[in-house]
Amino acid sequence: MKNFYDSPFPDKNNLLSNVEIVSIDFETTGLDFKKDHVISIGTVDIIDLGVQLQSSYHQLISSDMKLPETSVVIHQITDNALAEGETIETVLPELLNHLSGKVLLAHNAKVEMGFLNKMCLDLYNTKFIMPVIDTQFLAKRSFERKNIGFKSAELRLFNLRESLNMPAFKAHNALMDAVATAELFLALVCQISPKCNARLKEFLM
Repeated sequence: MKNFYDSPFPDKNNLLSNVEIVSIDFETTGLDFKKDHVISIGTVDIIDLGVQLQSSYHQLISSDMKLPETSVVIHQITDNALAEGETIETVLPELLNHLSGKVLLAHNAKVEMGFLNKMCLDLYNTKFIMPVIDTQFLAKRSFERKNIGFKSAELRLFNLRESLNMPAFKAHNALMDAVATAELFLALVCQISPKCNARLKEFLM
C-alpha cells in the first residue's frame, strides 16, 4: 500500500487523452463485499484514448467458499476452476502495482471500489482510495442533463452499449466486461467531448 500511495495520481486538470486508465471488472459470489468474495479479475488499459488489448489481464481467485449454484450458472466458473486460481494475497499486490498512478474505470464502480477497499483493509489495514471514472454514472448524468427519462435497466452495461449501436458481448466474464466497459467509455467520451479535448475532472465521480 505504501508503494501504491507513493505514486501520485494524475492531475485532475490533465487532458483525458494524457491520462492512463485501467478498466476493471470483478466477478463475485454476490454484491455484499462484507461477506461475498471476488472470484475473478479482468483488466485492460486505456492509453491515449485507445484500448490496449495487448494489456488484457484475467485471473481466477481461489476461494474457500463453496460457490452457490446461481453463481456457477451466471459466471460459468466452477469450484474446481477456482481451486487452480491464485490467492488474493498474491494477486492484490500485483493489481495495486498496476493501478498505481493511474485512474480506475468501472461500470457501477461502487462494486469494485467496495471489494478493493475490503481487501486492502483485510490484508493491509489500509483503505483503498484512487480517482475513479464510472460509465454508469456518466450515462446517468448525460440522461439527466438532457432531461431524458430513463429506467434503471437502461443503465446496465449491455443496454447502454446497445443504445449506442455497439456490438454485443459475452457478459459475466471479468475480462470481457472490462473491455466492454472500456469501449463504452470511449463512446461516451466522443459524445461528451467530440474534439477529445476534455479534462480528467469532467469525468471523475
